[in-house]
Amino acid sequence: MHEHMKRKHVVTDEGETSARKKQLTMSEFVQRRNPPCTPQQAAIVTDVILNMLVTDMRPMSMVEYEGFKKMVGTLNPGYILPSRTHFTKLMERKYQEAFQKIKSAINTTNSRMALTTDIWTSVATEAYLGITCHYIGNDWKMTSVCLTTMPLEDRHTSTNIAEWLEELAVKFEIPSEKICAIVHDNGANIVAAAKLLEEKHGWSSIRCTGHTLQLVINAALKNTGIQRAVGAARCLVEHFKKSEQACSKLKDKQKQMGTPEHKLVQNVSTRWNSTFYMINRLIEQRWPVTATLSDPSLTHRDKRYLDLKPDQWSLLEELCTALKPFECATVFMSGQEYITVSSLPPLVKGLLKSTEGATYDSASVKSFQVTAVEQLQNRWKETLFDQVDNPVVLSSALDPRFRRLKFLSPEQIITVQAKVQAKALAARREMVQQQITTSTIRTAAEPSTSLLDSLLESGGSSDEESREEKAEEDLNTQIRNEVLAYFGERPLAKEENPLDWWRDNKDKYPTLAKLAKSYLCIPSSSTPSERLFSAAGNIASKKRASLSPEHVDMLTFFIPIQSFGRVNKKHVLMNNTEQ
Repeated sequence: MHEHMKRKHVVTDEGETSARKKQLTMSEFVQRRNPPCTPQQAAIVTDVILNMLVTDMRPMSMVEYEGFKKMVGTLNPGYILPSRTHFTKLMERKYQEAFQKIKSAINTTNSRMALTTDIWTSVATEAYLGITCHYIGNDWKMTSVCLTTMPLEDRHTSTNIAEWLEELAVKFEIPSEKICAIVHDNGANIVAAAKLLEEKHGWSSIRCTGHTLQLVINAALKNTGIQRAVGAARCLVEHFKKSEQACSKLKDKQKQMGTPEHKLVQNVSTRWNSTFYMINRLIEQRWPVTATLSDPSLTHRDKRYLDLKPDQWSLLEELCTALKPFECATVFMSGQEYITVSSLPPLVKGLLKSTEGATYDSASVKSFQVTAVEQLQNRWKETLFDQVDNPVVLSSALDPRFRRLKFLSPEQIITVQAKVQAKALAARREMVQQQITTSTIRTAAEPSTSLLDSLLESGGSSDEESREEKAEEDLNTQIRNEVLAYFGERPLAKEENPLDWWRDNKDKYPTLAKLAKSYLCIPSSSTPSERLFSAAGNIASKKRASLSPEHVDMLTFFIPIQSFGRVNKKHVLMNNTEQ
């Protein structure tokens, strides 16, 4: 019995039993499983935190938040969290590394490039100039990178803007001849700056398609009937936005009627397509909205006027149909990861055709059509109707999808093809000259066969002149045949990627392939710079308004770098899927 009690019923000290049964705290558990950090481990954790701050656009002061410090301490008790100042210095070092990477990539490409630019003001009322760079790499992929969100301290005059752009080119060591175009909005100061740079360096001035379409639609919407109907729609949406009870009832009505459970959309004055989305969503939700407003238990009698009149609903339905092609064009032309500039001429001609061909009952929508046609013709008159041998139309000619140039007259087609041939000949001469220069450098150390030969060569000979004339004639023939063969091929299907086609045919059309890179890299809008400011707005928000302008520039610089070298293969028109 004594042995049994010792084996099966061990008696222990009460304190010892309590200690053994005591449950470990989370900190104690983590401490036991995670020994103190080595310097190498600490460096890795610090780098991960820095990448999180940069990627998620968090302020450096986040490392001082009590919740953040507690989380890091729990996950790795052996790690000592550095100060905010330390992370700021690391961010500055990371910026320099990224800057050198981008500069090296730009300098090593043999392609010309286009710039997009825009001006923005932060919540701290500090002005910035955003500039992005776009080029087609050696792998025939469109590449877009942020160059700067430059703080502006001086007045935004055309001269100053032009100088800032030149300074940026020097900073990144981009030769002026390597820049082919600047895409900008219609502001008078930046238009004048682009004009100065075009005269000085030959950089083509391209006005932003998105901004121009905004002006076109704004002018066309200035019709009394349309403004009243849109204003009534805005008030109706505001009512639901401000009333939780109305929104809840609307959801019930949507379920009862089998309507998509979408929220109503509020428009903003700076984006015309937000008006289209508001109208489109309101038409989709017409009957649930009307049923909600008609419910006496929910909507007070003095609010029932908010429901639109039948003629207003009809007007908005027709207006929505009239706006749809413009919305489609705006979404497509705002892309930066696929070719857009070459689509502009056929797209504008398509908008004209769709506007002129449609018929509506509403006099207000008819007025919208007339004004839209006038605006389209006036704002693109010089580019698409008068001087067709410009960079935008040339880009269409060098896009295998549009090489037939069906949007031009026969006389204009001949003019554009002749311009392409002249540009190709100049490009080919440049290529030959580069080959000669390289060959000369290689043979510079080789002595002449004799002094007499040297003297005779300096004077030239009829045989030599004949050879030069024949070489020039052969070059002209070669380029002419290349151009004729290219324009003689069948157009590429619209859904195909023109850059993939050029990659596969660059050996067949070597000179035109080089030329295509110089034109197809141009974005049709300055949306990339605007998106840059959207990121900058997050970085320079009220919580981070104390950031210096230089640090805003550095943090914004990282945003596109996350996907540097990875380009979305989209190249077809995507439908808007806003819910």
